[in-house]
Amino acid sequence: MTAHIRQRGEGRAGCMFWVAVLIVGALIGFKVVPVKFASARFYDYMYEQAKYAQRSKPEFIKKVIMRKARELNLPIDPKKVVVKKRGGRILIQAEYTVNLEFPGYTYVWNFQEEIDEPIFIW
Repeated sequence: MTAHIRQRGEGRAGCMFWVAVLIVGALIGFKVVPVKFASARFYDYMYEQAKYAQRSKPEFIKKVIMRKARELNLPIDPKKVVVKKRGGRILIQAEYTVNLEFPGYTYVWNFQEEIDEPIFIW
């Protein structure tokens, strides 16, 4: 003898909820991942410039850093990029904000990148 189990239709509502969660997650990922990838590449580039800054003047380093920021479509104000050489060290700072537009909401993502490294002499 088989007993029939009543079905309440919970499967469809749960499925629709998870599809909505998946769509929202994909939208967030679509907006966030490119910005995070660009900021990581920018930080790596700043580190590379600091590592091999022995003969370069701070003005030149700032210029190439700003060129890289434009290439990566990062909205960096040149006034918020600082390059200083002190003794055998170099300090590079960059501060910028990226606005991520979502339907009905704008997330303001602040970045403060700083490199303080010794200048390698070779």
